[in-house]
Amino acid sequence: MSPLRLIYLGLAIWGAIHPMYYFLGYMRETGTGLSGLIDAWYVNGSTTGLTWDLTIAAIALTVWIVAEVFVRRNWLALIAIPATFGIGVSCGLPLYLFLRTRPVV
Repeated sequence: MSPLRLIYLGLAIWGAIHPMYYFLGYMRETGTGLSGLIDAWYVNGSTTGLTWDLTIAAIALTVWIVAEVFVRRNWLALIAIPATFGIGVSCGLPLYLFLRTRPVV
């Protein structure tokens, strides 16, 4: 595996674990669960702006993934879409880059 692919994989793992640490900590601290976490995304203009920024980035990444999957026929890369919306762009983007740079057979 190339060093670049290892970097992408490391970033995908970090992007899954690090933000989740804070999300789970917040939900545990407040006891509100996922609905409380989502409510917190809109508590003020700063968090709302960041939420929309990441949402738009996630949509753009999804469009890119779908467009490239149909051209490259790399169907495995589609798993980056649920990773993006279920975990975050910090996991979905490097995961997609990792899957996209695998050797074509």
